Formats: sequence, C-alpha cells, structure tokens
Amino acid sequence: MKLSLPRRPRLLVPQSESSFVRGNIRWTNKDLDPVPLAMRKWTVISFIGYWISDCFSVANWQLASSIIAIGLSWKESLGLVALGFFILSIVIAMNGAVGAIYHTPFPVIARASWGFWGSYIPVLSRLILAVFWFATNSVNGGNSVVVMLGAIWPSFLKIRNGIPEGEGITTQGMIGFFLFWLFQIPFLLVHPNQLRWLFLIKSIIVPAAWTAMLIWAFIAIPGGGELFSHSSQLTGSSYSWAMMSSLTAVIGNYATLSVNQADFSRYSCVSPRWHILYVFLLPVFFTFIAFIGIAVSSAGQALYHTESIPWDPNVLVSLWSSRACRFFAAFSFALAALGSNISANSLSAANDFAALAPRYLTIRRGQVLCALIAWALVPWKILASAGSFLNFMSAYAVFLGPIAAIMVCDFWVVKGRKYDCMALYQPQGIYRYTRGFNSHAMIAFVVGTTPSLPGLIHSVNSHIHIGVGVHPYEFGWLLGFFGSFAVYLSLNYWFPCVDAKISTAVFADDILVVTGHAKPRYTNRPAQPPTT
Repeated sequence: MKLSLPRRPRLLVPQSESSFVRGNIRWTNKDLDPVPLAMRKWTVISFIGYWISDCFSVANWQLASSIIAIGLSWKESLGLVALGFFILSIVIAMNGAVGAIYHTPFPVIARASWGFWGSYIPVLSRLILAVFWFATNSVNGGNSVVVMLGAIWPSFLKIRNGIPEGEGITTQGMIGFFLFWLFQIPFLLVHPNQLRWLFLIKSIIVPAAWTAMLIWAFIAIPGGGELFSHSSQLTGSSYSWAMMSSLTAVIGNYATLSVNQADFSRYSCVSPRWHILYVFLLPVFFTFIAFIGIAVSSAGQALYHTESIPWDPNVLVSLWSSRACRFFAAFSFALAALGSNISANSLSAANDFAALAPRYLTIRRGQVLCALIAWALVPWKILASAGSFLNFMSAYAVFLGPIAAIMVCDFWVVKGRKYDCMALYQPQGIYRYTRGFNSHAMIAFVVGTTPSLPGLIHSVNSHIHIGVGVHPYEFGWLLGFFGSFAVYLSLNYWFPCVDAKISTAVFADDILVVTGHAKPRYTNRPAQPPTT
C-alpha cells in the first residue's frame, strides 16, 4: 500500500494557465489576473451595501470634530462634508468604472498611465497609508472590545495595569487590541467575493444601532445640546482659509478611496454605468454619519457634564449605566471598524503587496502580512504620543490627489477609454514607455505635489515657519488633482505617446473568448485577438 505524504507549504504562488500569466510571472499571478466571468458576483446591492458599510466608521463619526474645533459651525461642517464627498465621489466613480470594465485591480490599471516600473510610485504610496491606517484602526476597534468586555465583566476594567504609562496603552487596551486583531484574521482569509456578505450584514446592523443612538440623543437632550447653538467664530480671510483647509481635510481622510475602488469593482457583474450612483449616494451617506457624530457627542456633553466634547463614541458609551446598551453600542463600533479596516485598508494593501511580489504574495497572504506588520508598528504609541506623525499621515493624501488625477485623465481623456487589457500584463508591450516609466506621469506628479510640500512639513513640525507657503497645502488635494490633470493632459497633447494609444479597446473577455474560457458580456462586437 502506497502512503501519500502530506503536501508541504509552497512558498511560490501557484500560477494559473491564463494567457495573462505566460511569460510574465514577474508581473502577475492568479489574483492579479482579470476576474473571469464566473467570479464576478458583485451586484448593485453588493456595492450599495459596501458603501453603506464603509461610511459607517468611527473616523467618519468624528469627521466633523476637527472642523468645529477650529471655529466653524455645525452647519458649515456638514456642508463641507457633503461638498467634499461630492467631489470625491466623482473621482471614485470614474476610477471605479475602469475596474468594472477591465476587471483588473488598481496596481495593474496604474501601469497604463505610469508604466510598469513607474506604477510602483502610486502602489507604494497607497500601501504605506493602508498599512498604517489598518494598524491604528485596529487600536480603535480594540477600544470598542474593551467597552464590550467591561459591559459583560465589570471587574475587567479593574484589572491592574502592568504596562508602563509611557507606552500609550493599558493592559485592558492591549487585551482589546489583541482580541480585535485576532477576530479580523478569519475575514482576511476570505475571498473578496465573500466579503460582500460581511458588508451587507454591517450595512444592516450598524446603521440601525447608530440611528437608535441619534434618536436617544434628541430624546435625552431636546434640541441636541449646545453644539447646535454655536455659530462660526471666524471672519475674513481666516474664515475662507479655514473653509478651504477643512474641505481638504474631509477629502484627505478618504482620499485612498479615490484610487482603490477598482479593487472591488473588478468583481462587478453589472454594467459599469451603475457606478454613477456614487455621485448621489456618497454625499448623503457620509453627511448623515457626520450629523450623528455631532448630535450624539453634543448630547453626551450636556448629559454627562464633561469638560470636553466626547467625540470618541467609545468614551461616550462607556458612561452609560445600562450594561446591555454599552455592549451592543460598542459591538456596532467594533463591527464598523472591522468592515472599514478591510474595505479601505487591508484589501488595498494586499493588492499592492501582490503587485510588488506576485511570485510570493497573493491577496490572502498580503492581508495576513498587513496584519502582522500592524504589531511591528506599535500603533498605540502612534495614537498616544505622535500627533505630528498622524498629521503627516492625514496630510499624505496630498500625494493621492495627483495619482487619482493622472489615472482619470489617462483613461477618460488621453486614451479615450481604450486600454489593451493584455498589454497591461506585458512589460515589453505598449505601456513600457521609457524603460518602464511614463515621464508624463512623473512630471505631472511632481508638479502637483511640490506646492504643498512646505505646508506638509509645517503640519509635521509647527516650529518650522513658512509664512504664506502654508496656503497651497490648505487646499493641497484640489491643487494637486487639477494641477496634475492639466500638466498630464498638456504633456500628452504636445508630446503624445503614440504607441500607447489604440483604435479599439481590448477587454479581458476578448482574450478569454479566444482561449475558450468566456464570452463577452457587455460588447456586441467580435472578440479581438490578443496583442503581442
């Protein structure tokens, strides 16, 4: 009788037999290949559930706090949130549609505008943000777990702290962080197609819980508290610059979404035209959550007579007398952190990791690697003592505006919505440009980011005085986006990359039809042969 030996773990990623992989294993693997027809399972309801899930986060709850803190009113705060997400939703819809058309992730799509080696600039830029925000958001989720444990087991909050005060975390906080981190691991191993169910569940539970908290706020404190009676404290130029910088802050907090939507839209089984819904839905969703944050925090300050406004919802619910209410409210915050951490951080980082080392990393491995790095970053210290570093991470979004602009301009204007899907996987193909770098994208990126650099430095170290140089930074995302868009368009007009333009788009389904794996879904024309 022949015994079968157990399979050893494989370090190298098993490669598929698709036409996209052959001869190009340095640039793709099965997870980076275009999504085949049978794997496209995200419907309109899936995407609506995803966005409802994504907007219900503690970060968005607290979004209005920084705006009100600098002297603007709650009405102006909500108006800026709505305007910021209206602008951002247009960019999200345009970049998301590209993923829905070609069914490839962001790192692959970036090759069309940046070149193969040049695409590492936007990939690494997004990767840095995603990993750090995953780590810090896990701390916030851990704080919710602490409140839940305190509601179930009151003596948990009396456990003697054995961690030095300077470390920025207590024993209870470390336990909460570990449990929340551990709870995330199974979801990091789930295929993105199955994650849509997590987002749908979150889009039901969390909105119901937070709406109940909004009702509680107006019942407990009729009129909503003092925040609703405050008017703007700024006038003149200070008021104008505060409005502009606040708008930039709103966009900057979710700037990653303007480039990473293709990582989800690639699984779409519906027409790309449905992505226009974002323009109407996202401003409403995000503004509603910001309003809940204002109302509940204002009521909490009035009801519990706190010196400062309890913008952190975990702090607020910990003051409630009902243990059941504390538990379920904290559970909704933990679930919100879980969904947002995956949708905005871990999956983005995983796609970037896979693009950097496709022979060794898949999306699943990339997500686990992101979670492991979270420990190495000791994010509780970042949140506790490195305010300037957090300012830098928020300000880092000034780099994402030019990245989003270059990709939007390249697909919708320069290339006329015509990409060659096969060439996105061929480093010697039409998107090679100059040794793998598109100089037009590099120049546009530098021009779009340079004016904001003095203000970025000042935000990290306020002792460095730069005078009026801070003003470009105060509208850095908008300046970077429109500046890079104009420069990239001008360069391609005066010095066109003729080889990178094609007369007829080549879709993923065209290649799969030739190889006998699929049929075109949205095109009525005959399939085109793959390019060489």
